[in-house]
Amino acid sequence: MSGSRAAPGRAARSFGLPGRAALTRLAGEAAAGLVAAADVALVVDASGVILDAAASGGGVTGLSAMPAGPDGGYGALLDSWVGRRLADVVTPESRGKVELLLREAAGGSPGAGGTAPRRQVNHVTPDGPDLPVAYTGVRLSDGAVVLIGRDLRAVASLQQRLIETQQALERDYWRLRHVETRYRLLFQRAREAVLVVDAASRKVVDANSAAGALFGLPADRLVGRNFPPEPFAAVRQPLDDLLAATRFEGAADETDLALPDGRVVRAAASCFRQDAQTLFLVRFAEVSDGEPGAALRVAPSDGAPLAELLAGAPDAFVVSDADGLVVSANRAFLDLAQLGDAAQAVGRPMSDWVGRRGADMPVLLGMVRQHGVVRLAATAVRGQHGTATEVELSAVRAPNDALPSIAWTIRDVGRRVGTPAGGARDLTRAVEQLTGLVGRVSLPDLVRDTVEMVERHFIEAALELTRDNRTAAAEVLGLSRQSLYLKLRRHRLLPTEGEAEAGA
Repeated sequence: MSGSRAAPGRAARSFGLPGRAALTRLAGEAAAGLVAAADVALVVDASGVILDAAASGGGVTGLSAMPAGPDGGYGALLDSWVGRRLADVVTPESRGKVELLLREAAGGSPGAGGTAPRRQVNHVTPDGPDLPVAYTGVRLSDGAVVLIGRDLRAVASLQQRLIETQQALERDYWRLRHVETRYRLLFQRAREAVLVVDAASRKVVDANSAAGALFGLPADRLVGRNFPPEPFAAVRQPLDDLLAATRFEGAADETDLALPDGRVVRAAASCFRQDAQTLFLVRFAEVSDGEPGAALRVAPSDGAPLAELLAGAPDAFVVSDADGLVVSANRAFLDLAQLGDAAQAVGRPMSDWVGRRGADMPVLLGMVRQHGVVRLAATAVRGQHGTATEVELSAVRAPNDALPSIAWTIRDVGRRVGTPAGGARDLTRAVEQLTGLVGRVSLPDLVRDTVEMVERHFIEAALELTRDNRTAAAEVLGLSRQSLYLKLRRHRLLPTEGEAEAGA
């Protein structure tokens, strides 16, 4: 017969009589080996003192095989627990869990049937993060308790990465919301009539309020209509020619359109792709006297001008001349540059604050002159009081050569959360230890030892990244398999014959 016991919320099954009978016949050495196969195993007496400890060398992390730190580190961690109370080797918040775990295990019947529920505790480690372990306890006949633990560092690492990913997604979500808000504000407040048209169906995808005023319809009623809308049906052919030239040549000259009511409208178009869809951005403006080259009369704006919107933008915005001299700057740039007023920036070169002096700005200005645009250049902004901020910089040159100017957008990226490189702290600590040998060991020996230590560190990192797949680790490190095996033998990272037989 077999027995079963269901835990709340999930099905569970324990050994029946045949299994229990087989376990009672295990010799002491076999039983110890079976328990030691767990990630961590502790034998604790009735008073809570650790009598012995063991860890599997081929478990999730191989706790007993971890290199020792300056005071013994993980390699001597289990030995340091023996003879101490279990409550003294865990964090303060885990002591209540330890007492409850031992009390539940001691209250059960001896043998496999007296197991305590699994509970997670955090062990204190020397100069490192806490070691999370999930224990379950089994009471022995003499009153002692065997605690069988599972190393949860991999789970904790995954949880941390999940939290960081969620934070990154949240930041991206709000960044996109802010971008969309700025786009809608600029799009709706633009004085020119602007429509977004699907190149395949020739349907209006979006339109601003100025387009509604030009066509005599609310902007939302323009969306979904065929382009051009009905009031412009008389000039359909010139508009079709404009869009065809824009799609196949990438750009087209502005076109003046004479409407039946006597108005003259100047049309311009550009082509772009979004989500595997080709779209046209079509702009219209009325010509004041119906003559090419005359001043444009545009629909009046009923809201704040564009300058006021950019002045309050969260990203820094600067307009400079072709030589990089500041013409205007918004409040966000003044905060980055630690300036009190825009007058302190006007007329001065942007290189006084942006990039390295004499290095970054000449390159950026050259790229803008040559290509007309710069996207997401990584640089820094230096404040008047010495504060440096990492930024992403984008720039575009004005299309009107009669008034050469460049618009710069600068985004502070210094507060973005990054994922620290694994093992960096251990490597830094080891280098500091070698630094303490200066004066006692010759420089060639120090350099050789440092190179070997760094090489071993990166090989171990590659093996951890690839989960001990040596072929993949060799590819990650840019080595051949033979070269990697030679380095593994030199650094004693390959198991010995005895260890290989024991693992088998």
